[in-house]
Amino acid sequence: MHFHMLHNAHVHGHGELQGKNLLWVTLLNLSITVVQIIGGIISNSLSLLSDALHNLGDSSAIFIAFVAGKISRRKPDEKNTFGYGRAEILAALFNSVVLIAICVFLFYEAYKRFLSPEIIKGKLMFFVAVFGLLANLISVFLLHKDKSNNLNVKAAYMHLLGDTFSSLAVIAGGAAVWLWGIYWIDPLVTLFVGLYIIWHTWTIVKETLYILMQSTPRGINLEEIKKEVEKIDGIENIHHVHVWNLNDSRIHFEAHVNLRDNINMKQMMVVRGKAEQLLHEKFGIQHVTLEMGYNCCNGSDKLIADKI
Repeated sequence: MHFHMLHNAHVHGHGELQGKNLLWVTLLNLSITVVQIIGGIISNSLSLLSDALHNLGDSSAIFIAFVAGKISRRKPDEKNTFGYGRAEILAALFNSVVLIAICVFLFYEAYKRFLSPEIIKGKLMFFVAVFGLLANLISVFLLHKDKSNNLNVKAAYMHLLGDTFSSLAVIAGGAAVWLWGIYWIDPLVTLFVGLYIIWHTWTIVKETLYILMQSTPRGINLEEIKKEVEKIDGIENIHHVHVWNLNDSRIHFEAHVNLRDNINMKQMMVVRGKAEQLLHEKFGIQHVTLEMGYNCCNGSDKLIADKI
C-alpha cells in the first residue's frame, strides 16, 4: 500500500511538470511568432512569415496539448466510464492535421514566390531566424524527456523539432539572401521545411487513427495470446476476443473463456485469476475482462466474432 501511494505521487508530479513545461513552451512560441511576423513584414521574407504562421499554429496546438493533458487526468464518471484519456489522442490528431494543413498553405505561397521572386532584406531575416532558433532550442529541451510518454506530448515535440529545423533553414536562407542576393532560396527553404514536417507528422496521424479505430495494439499477437491462455489448466478455449488501446499506453482486453468442465464458482475464480495474471505479466495488458462459461456460446472456435 505504501508503494502504491508513492507511485501515484510520482505520476501526479510528473504530469504537473509536463503541464508546466507545455505552458512555458506555449509562451516561448508566442514570442517567436510576434518577432517573426514583425521581422517577416519588414524584411519581406516568405519563409519568416511562413515560420511565424507555423509557430502560431504550434502555440495554439501546444496550448491544446496542455489543456488536453489536464482533461485526461480527470477520473472516470457516469458520462465517461473509461475516463478522459482519449482527450490527449484527439489533441494529438488535431495538432498533426493542423500542422499538415499549414504546410500545404506554405507550399502554395512558395509556388507563387517561385513564379515571382521578390526583394528580401536578408540581414534582418537572418537575425530574426537566429532568435527563433534559440527560443525553439529551449522549447525542445523542455519537452525532450516527456516526448516518449504519450502521443500528445510527442505531437507537440514534433511541432517544436520542425520549428527548430525550420529556423536553421531560414538562417541558411537569410545568409544566402544577405550575402549573395539569392532571393529564390526563400521559397525553396519553405518547401523543404514543409516536406520534412509532413514526413514526421504523418506517423503521429497514423498512430492516433490506429488507436481511435480501436485496432489491435502494435506488439500484441492474438494467436500467441490464445495459445498461451489455452495452456492454463481448465480452459478449453478463448474466443470472441477484443483488444484495444484506450490511449497510447493503456491496453484493454476482453474475451469469452470456454471452460473444460462444469466447475463451481470458486474453481472458476482460480482459473480466471491465472488467465488475468498471464495477460498482465506476459503481455502487459492492464485492464482485463473475461466472460467465463461452460459450452458458453456458438462460434467458440472463432478467435474474432463475426458481429459485435
